[in-house]
Amino acid sequence: MAERPWSWSRMVNSVTGFVLQPTQEGELRRRVLFWLPSPLLAIGLVALVVGGGFSAAGWTILLASSVGVGTLLLTLVVQPTPLPEGLAPPVSARRSLHRFRQFTHLRLALALATVVIGAAASLVGGGLYPVMAAALLAWPQMLLAMPTFFTITRARRAMEAWGTTAYLWHALSRPAKVTWPIVTPAVRAWRAQQVERSRESMRRKLEEKAWRKAVDEEKENSSREDGRDAQESSSMERTTPIRPLGGASADEATEVLPHLSAGAGEDVKDAGEDGDGSERPSAELRPTAVLPHLGAGDASGDSPRATVNRAARRLFERGSGALDLAVRRTRRGTQSVRRPESSKP
Repeated sequence: MAERPWSWSRMVNSVTGFVLQPTQEGELRRRVLFWLPSPLLAIGLVALVVGGGFSAAGWTILLASSVGVGTLLLTLVVQPTPLPEGLAPPVSARRSLHRFRQFTHLRLALALATVVIGAAASLVGGGLYPVMAAALLAWPQMLLAMPTFFTITRARRAMEAWGTTAYLWHALSRPAKVTWPIVTPAVRAWRAQQVERSRESMRRKLEEKAWRKAVDEEKENSSREDGRDAQESSSMERTTPIRPLGGASADEATEVLPHLSAGAGEDVKDAGEDGDGSERPSAELRPTAVLPHLGAGDASGDSPRATVNRAARRLFERGSGALDLAVRRTRRGTQSVRRPESSKP
């Protein structure tokens, strides 16, 4: 089987897969690679401050070099502590991964501390030699913190010193998210802030929409009420025609009473104009219209109806006292003087 020819794309793919490996080992590797250029950044910042000169005081160079040598020795000597005896395989894998992660973070912290002390010594001495010496001693410590085959094997043997099997390779092969130390939290915070802003803007839009809807509904209700009031007022202004009584039609002429006719009015005026000019009632104003159903023709005679009418008229003239007295006398009668019988046996 022929091998694939070497190319830049193949190398880039292999390096990308090595760096972005989604495992616990890849996560620790990304942490070390993120802090690997930090000594170069420190050298650049110090060069901007001191003006680019290399010469510095001897004691500052000695200080930075001694700190770098001490941290390098600690990195080479110090190893993870052994695991206790009698651990189950899952517990052993979890504890070994936790101790190896702490061991890697410790080596990174020692290397960064060396760079910081070298930068401070360069600022005090006024040259770049202290920070350059610290950077040269910090890079080996970072490379030793990288989870390589040599580093993992040595740490596993140190953990198994008391006889407990450390399932470190199995723990490092567990899946993990692809994250970077500072970039990933910053991106997450920025995205959360963007989401919060979008939610706030959406909430404001919904509130504005609801407010406009409420205003439109209020305007519509007010217009409906105004139209209803106008309709009620117009209906109240209209009058209904009065229907004629007795089933008569509206076009049928009413009966003219004889004493209210036009001729009667003229006779009354003529009667009042002769003499002193005062108006005198005419003889035609006394009788009213003859209503047959009321028996007006028999009112002047001695019929029973006329007698009843006269008696009622007298009773009304005397007032209601006589009627009340008669009723009281009829109701009460004579008072009894007999003693009531007892209800006791």
